[in-house]
Order: sequence, then C-alpha cells, then structure tokens
Amino acid sequence: MIVATAANAQDVPATQTTDPAAAATGGDTTGNDIVVTAERRSTSLQRTPVAASVLTGEDLVRKSVNGVEGLQFATPSLTVNTTGQGNAFNIRGIGKTEQSSSVGVGVITYRDGVATIPGYLQTEPYYDIASVEVLRGPQGTFAGGNATGGAIFITEQNPTLDRVNGYALAQYGNYNNVKLQGALNIPSGDTLAIRFAGNFDKRDTFYNVSGPWTGNPGNREDYSARASILWQPDSHVRVLLKGDYNNIDYGGLPAGLATSKGDPLNVANNAPLSGGDKFGRIVLNASYTFDSGLTLRSISGFQKGTTHVSLDSDGTAAIGTPRAPANNFRDNITEEVWSQEVNIVSPDGGQFTWVLGGFYQHDNITIPPNGGYISDNTPNSINPLVFDTTIEGTNPKTQLAAFGQVGYEFIDGLQLQVGARWSRTTSANDAVARAILPFLPTPVLSLVQKDKTVDKKLNGKVALNWTVDRNNFFYAFVATGAKQGGLNGPNVNGIPPRAFDAEDVTDYEVGYKGTFLGGRLRTQLGGYYSEYENYQINIVDPINPGISSIFNVPGKTKLYGVEASAQASFGKLNLDLATSVSNSKLPTFFASDPRLGTTATVCNPTTGPATPRCTDLTGQEQAYAPKFTLSAGAQYAIDLGDAATLTPRIDYAHIAPTFGTLFQNTALGDRLEARNIVNAQLTLAKDAWSIAGYATNLTDQHYVAAINGFRRLAGAPRQYGIRLSRSF
Repeated sequence: MIVATAANAQDVPATQTTDPAAAATGGDTTGNDIVVTAERRSTSLQRTPVAASVLTGEDLVRKSVNGVEGLQFATPSLTVNTTGQGNAFNIRGIGKTEQSSSVGVGVITYRDGVATIPGYLQTEPYYDIASVEVLRGPQGTFAGGNATGGAIFITEQNPTLDRVNGYALAQYGNYNNVKLQGALNIPSGDTLAIRFAGNFDKRDTFYNVSGPWTGNPGNREDYSARASILWQPDSHVRVLLKGDYNNIDYGGLPAGLATSKGDPLNVANNAPLSGGDKFGRIVLNASYTFDSGLTLRSISGFQKGTTHVSLDSDGTAAIGTPRAPANNFRDNITEEVWSQEVNIVSPDGGQFTWVLGGFYQHDNITIPPNGGYISDNTPNSINPLVFDTTIEGTNPKTQLAAFGQVGYEFIDGLQLQVGARWSRTTSANDAVARAILPFLPTPVLSLVQKDKTVDKKLNGKVALNWTVDRNNFFYAFVATGAKQGGLNGPNVNGIPPRAFDAEDVTDYEVGYKGTFLGGRLRTQLGGYYSEYENYQINIVDPINPGISSIFNVPGKTKLYGVEASAQASFGKLNLDLATSVSNSKLPTFFASDPRLGTTATVCNPTTGPATPRCTDLTGQEQAYAPKFTLSAGAQYAIDLGDAATLTPRIDYAHIAPTFGTLFQNTALGDRLEARNIVNAQLTLAKDAWSIAGYATNLTDQHYVAAINGFRRLAGAPRQYGIRLSRSF
C-alpha cells in the first residue's frame, strides 16, 4: 500500500523504517496519514491542494523501486527515460527531452531539501530511504528551484535518538547480481545521533553486443555510502548534517540503431564503450523553533560530480562508403553546485498560516581540455580523412529567488491560498570549439564563445480549498512555473549564438480527496488543463539552416487530463491503484528534423511551407506524454503462526505508446511501444528476519525505453533472485 506516516524533507520521525521485513507484512494502516511537504511543512495529502504520490521506504521495497527509473511504474503521468549520462524525466509530458547540458530540467529532484544536480548524475540508488514524494504540475511557489512539470522529494532516513538500530540485506539474482546493503543508527546521549548507510550493487550486462567494441558494455557496479549526524540539544534547536557519495560504473550503455526492428537488447557497436558517474553531496539542515511554533530554517547544499562516457553515436558496427571509421562520442564533464535556501514558517494550524523563503544556487559545468569530445572520427569533406570536434570551457548558471505563500480560512473549512515567486536566472558560456585533423599540429577551425543570457520571472499560485469534514476535501487552483532558458553553442559561420527563452506553464486544476471506511480507503481524483509555452526543442535552425540549435516552439501547447489514485488496507490485505488519462496538442509549428541533416532550405516555424524536409507538426502530441498510464498492486499477509507471515505481492504497470520526439517519425524509431511490467514477490518474515523471492518484469518484455538521436536504448529485462534481510 502506498502510504506514508510522515514524509517531511526536514524532519522524519523515528517510526519510519526501510526494514524489508516490515515492508513485507504491511498491515492495517487505519489511523495513519499520508503526509507531504509540498508546502515546506508537514501536511496531510488528503487536505493539501496538490496532485501527488507518496511512497515510503517500505513501499519502495514492496514495489521493487530501486532507482529513478522504477518510479514510472509506480506513479501516474510519469515517464523516466535514461539516455546515457542524463535522463528524460517528464510528468504530464513536461520536463526534459533534449539531452544537452544547456537545457534545464522541468522536474526537479530534491534530496533532503536540496535540489540535486539537474538532469545528470541521477543514477543514485534508492537505499535507506524514508519516503519519496512525486508532485505533479508546476512547483514554483515553495521549493527552492522553479519547476514546470513537477518535483520529486526524496527523504533519506535520519538518525534517531531512541536506540541503536538498523538493518542488513544481502541479495543474489540472475545476471550475477549481488547486492549488499545496510544501515546502523547509533545514539550518543539524549542530544546526538549518528547514522551510517551503504549500498553495493553489481551485475552483468543485459545486452548481447556484437562488433569490434572494447570495454565492459552494460556491466554495472555501484558503490554508495552515507553518513548523517543529528544534534538536537533541546526542543528548539535541530541541526542535521548529511554526506552522500556514489561511484557508479554503468559500462557506457550500448545502444542499437533507432530504426532497428529486432530485440533492443541485441546491438552492434564498433566504438569504445564505457561510462560512469562519481559524485557527492553535503547537506546542512538547521532550524530553530520558537515557543510560539514559528520556525526559522536554513538548508545549505554542496554537490560535485564527474561524469564520463564513451559510446557508439550511430548505434551500428557499419563502415560507411567511402570508408569512414566508427562514430564515437565521448566526454568527461565536472559539475559543481552550491545552494542556499532559507525559510520562515508560521506555526501550524490557526486561521492564518504563511511561509516565506529565499533561494540561491550556483551551478557550474566544466568541460576540461581534451575531455569534451562532441564527436570523434567523424568523416569530413576530405574522405577518408577524419577530424575530431572538441569543446572545452565552462557553463555557469545561477538562480536567485524569493517566494512565499499565505493561507487564510475566512469561514470554517473554506481556505484561500495565495503564493508568489520572483526569480532571476542566468546562463553563460565561456568555451571554445575546435576542429582537429590528426596530421596537423594546430586546429583547422577554432570558434570562441563568451556570452550570457538573463531571465526574470514572476510566478504564483492561487488555490481555494474546501474541507467539508475530516474525510472530504475539494480544491481548485491556478499555478504557474518556469524553466530557465540558455545559450546555444558557437555557430560555425561566425553568427553570434542565439539564446533560447525560458519555458512557461500555466496550470488549472480541480480535485477531490476522500477517506472512507474508517480510514481504510483513501482516494485522490483530479483534473488538469495546462498551457505550455516556449517548449525547448533541437531543430534545424530556422534562421541559419546550415546548423541545428535549441529553439522555442511558438504558441501554446495544450495538455489536459485526469488522474486518480487509491490506497486501501483491510487487515492483512493491502491494495493500491493509480491511473491517468491525458491528451496534448501542439500549436501551429513547422520544423526540420536535424537527424535528416541540415539544409539550405528555410523552414519558417509559423508558416512553413510544409515540404518533405519542413514538417508540419501542428496538432502533434507532446513527446513523452503517454495518453494512458496505470499501476496497481496487491499483497496479502498470511499468518503462519509463531509470529511468522508469508506475504505474496504482485504489481502491474502499463504505460501507453508514446513518442520520443515531436517529429513522431516512426521510420526513425520515434514511437516507443507500450510498456507492460509485472513485478512479483513472495516474502517469508519472522521476527526480525525476512527472506524474499522477487522478480521484476516477470514477463520479460524487451522494450525500447528511450530514443537519443540515432540510438535506441533498451529497458531492463526480467530479473529475479532471492533477498535475505535482518533488522535490529
């Protein structure tokens, strides 16, 4: 059952646990509440005007959600498509589809209140987690970073002052998968506690790779560790310091040609294959609560990571005519993010509540000399000679924001909420691109770029909430959000690079949340209508058609749909359901697909004219916006006596067919077929011990998970094994 006893990004009670034995037995949750932190305070999901799904650490174990990709099979309206170093994370078709560091994210992920590195270094495994909140729709009023599609709040387990406790886990599965995981909580007196947690995960590749590649394509090996210190000298002061480190080697993610028709796990590559992420994060969360209940809070974060990859950029082992070497993309990039958020939160309850906050973030991407290869060994005009195209430099970005929201209950049960956010974002490039021939001592072409763009936005939210009684809640609101713009790279013909504008979303929603059968059944139902402006897309430049660049779609894209979810607990039987039905339509828009090559033909975005190279995209559906999603789960705890239980569980998820690009060119592999994923577990638990047999993707569906240029990447096939755990 998807239920959280508390999911506070700042303060997680000691009752939460990621003990797999507790996850297996479930139990009657009557009296517990699903809690979210969308308003920077703990509020009941059933009485908060937000579309959200909440999964506890136990839920993650039950539903086999081990990382970011698994979330799409447990929540509605969500797709997560890993394309190598980054991922296309979209909610309701809004988020990120262009895998470029110059393009921001529309769905922001937070770890313990700090916005993580945007779009990249997202491979961090889920272990020792207290809860995950998936918030759908613009989140521009409260959280640190502005968001157009939604936000993911991940709360890691905090130290507790009560006793020594923790858990240990060992798992073995097919593909020689070995996982070791555990946590240890150590209190020191009544004011200090330390918690250590770690995760090791290793498996062989899913892929069958042919061709003269080198490396360990698709083999994965993860090392992750976390340390947390809680100091709480009295009821007023609370200081929490956390440090995370991850070393992820994923073997370069082999991928086939997007137009291939066979098994996506069978690929032919002829380039060196390797890839990995190393990154760490430090979060300092300090708060002071006055006797009145007023809280001052500071959330400071520092993150630094290095990502590297080498891959076959055309997804084949073919040699061109005239003969050309393999197409090889490789890079080595470092990203560093500093952030600071401050909040002033009014006491809970009462007729008048409010939150004020400020946020600053500095995000700098560094591409070192000889480390940032755009392409390697691509044919030039003097076949069969070749050149390398390289980039080096920095891409710094900043966000500065002030935000707040007030709520006033002007009659009993009827509340008006008004929030606003002012933000200023910058994006700069200080880089040089070079074309290098291997037999010449100096580059044949050097293009220097030193430019900056600035965006200023005012966003807000107005909500009307009606609490009929403790079991019935209605809401209606309008909210806006923005995703910052950026800069294209240096143009080869000497024309200054053109900035692309920030994206804007205006979202209208109505919803109902009901609690029935004495709390044993909870439901959430909502409808939304969104207008999406300035969508950022990579197309053949309509002004300078000799190149491709990031461009804003003119006009308003319309997205609308209905989402519903329910959680039920009837003694030993737990059930959950989540579904969405949605639609989307692009405005009048003509564009040329850069995968077909650049052209001298001008393609006007609003007038065309339509030709085989200038495609009329008017009315097309948004990329990564499936029209239907469904997830459902059930488990039953069978009492075996002597404090032992046997719990079978099954989960089913369906994501309807969708498209990986706006061009919807099936011949180029843009159509992603439906995903039907079945997970199952059988868990025997007794006292502090549990042993579970598990299977994910039980039917072994081989499917294309993402499109990245000319490459298609496969989703995970069937995995199964056994897991042993003990809590203490």
